[in-house]
Amino acid sequence: MSNALKFALVTGLACVSAVAWSEALVTLAQRAPALRAAVATAPEVSVPAAPSAAATIPKSADGHYWAEGQVDGKSVRFLVDTGASAVALTPADAHHLGIDTSGLKFSYKVVTASGEAHAAAVKLGSVTVAGARLDNVDALVIDKGLDTSLLGMSYLGRLASFQATREALVLRP
Repeated sequence: MSNALKFALVTGLACVSAVAWSEALVTLAQRAPALRAAVATAPEVSVPAAPSAAATIPKSADGHYWAEGQVDGKSVRFLVDTGASAVALTPADAHHLGIDTSGLKFSYKVVTASGEAHAAAVKLGSVTVAGARLDNVDALVIDKGLDTSLLGMSYLGRLASFQATREALVLRP
């Protein structure tokens, strides 16, 4: 058998194989909605989470992830903000946590959605969100322009991973 004939045979087999795989992918893609519907209608089973299991924060109707957290054992409502370099506290939340804001040095310049502000660095003993606890978390108290405290990257970046889905934010400590 000549080399040209071998080449033509191999090329022909490759084309047939490519067409077969393409048809298989199209068939799977067409069946995907039915498969998703079957998964969506499966009954939910409640299993207690292990301490290292993923924690979830459901997406709110406004499209944001709002987290009820515990900072040093006290409740704080956070807006999850991956664009914030650090956990950022409003003066009211800082006061609620027992931080004496009058003694802080607001020596850092920061830019918030409301414009330029000043911030003071603090260390939080522990931050727990949806069961995912981290100790010794760096944070900033923002002097003005922040409507709600932000759960930023000084917390999120220390997790093993986090993932935003259509339904929830998944935290893996």
